[in-house]
Amino acid sequence: MTSIPEPVAEQPAQPPDAVNAAPPAHLLRVLEWRTGLEYLAALRAAQRIADWPRGDGHPVLVLPGFLAGPGSTQLLRNVLRRLDYRVYDWGLGYNMGYRASMTETLPARLHHIRKRADGRRVSLIGWSAGGIYARELARAFPDDVRSVITLGSPFRGNHQASTAWKVWQLVNRGADATEAVSEQALLHRARPLSVPTTCIYSKTDGIVAWQCCTSVPAPETENVEVHSSHLGYGHNVETLSVIADRLAQPEDCWRPFQR
Repeated sequence: MTSIPEPVAEQPAQPPDAVNAAPPAHLLRVLEWRTGLEYLAALRAAQRIADWPRGDGHPVLVLPGFLAGPGSTQLLRNVLRRLDYRVYDWGLGYNMGYRASMTETLPARLHHIRKRADGRRVSLIGWSAGGIYARELARAFPDDVRSVITLGSPFRGNHQASTAWKVWQLVNRGADATEAVSEQALLHRARPLSVPTTCIYSKTDGIVAWQCCTSVPAPETENVEVHSSHLGYGHNVETLSVIADRLAQPEDCWRPFQR
């Protein structure tokens, strides 16, 4: 059986150029079909996944990507439940892009989950655009967040370096949407967080430019490369292994990802 390449944690002195990043090439967009194979591989790896590090029962909130809903993160959430985490969907249905109401609904969801978990801090996992929202939620409420993991989330650089950009424009109109992609907002989103953060990206991502999914260096921030399609992050075995490793760290004892 072919072995899965080891994920690589990188802490470069200079982050990749995200400002001049371009959308993925046509071949990479075509190769997004492999998400189905990644899903099947995850199902076949169930026994191996069961042997991964167990969690400590802390709550984990999962946010889906643009145009995706709870079904897209079902396998990811099931895996984390089997690893002994208390896992929650974001509770907002399909992710249709930026909505002003998120400034109230997402904090309410976070605080509700923390209350149900007896005050334990919540880890946030955001897929694509969901990772952008997860980062800003952690930025606004760092005392409530244990860690943040983003999966192919383009939070830095050229926000148009995505094959989904035109669709996002079609369904996100008005002053609020315009402000969400203003120069000031983009610079704000690119700033590292004060909580432990793992930015997972793939150079074979066929939807967003991988450079935009990486962070500038910070004390508890890391960029980890995996080999995954964009549509497969949440059920790619390699990505799942990184997520399991990161979540299993003792609270307040963050360390960089190792092979």
